[in-house]
Amino acid sequence: MEQPQQALPPLEQDLLIPSVPLVACPIATSLGVLGKKWTILILRDMGMMGKERFNEILKSTPGLTPRVLSHRLKELEKEGLIRKLEERTGPNYVRWGLTEKGSDTIPILMRFAAFGIKWHAGQVFEDKAPRRLREVYPAWEAQPAEKRYP
Repeated sequence: MEQPQQALPPLEQDLLIPSVPLVACPIATSLGVLGKKWTILILRDMGMMGKERFNEILKSTPGLTPRVLSHRLKELEKEGLIRKLEERTGPNYVRWGLTEKGSDTIPILMRFAAFGIKWHAGQVFEDKAPRRLREVYPAWEAQPAEKRYP
């Protein structure tokens, strides 16, 4: 009779224990901003797909309403992740752009992409075959590590 395998406890050297004392968990703190519904997808649209205008972002994210998008843009601006770029050449012509802080979310987005293309290939790709990040985003992977992971 075969016994079920039990999960082995992680080895101590495999644990990611902070080397300095923390006042708050950095993951929980980051999720306070990035974990709100639609936020990651708005940053994706701006940082990875080059969407700058309100209607571009709205159209690229099915289910996102104008009211929620407006609210999230204000929150992201207040957090310093994006900035409003206004041009006086047309009526109400407003563009949005990532700040340096906002650009620092791109490696996080790319790790989400890597997870999705590996573990959810059945929903992501027509042929349902898992891929490596470098196959899907070769320009990202071709950059030096300092640029990809500041």
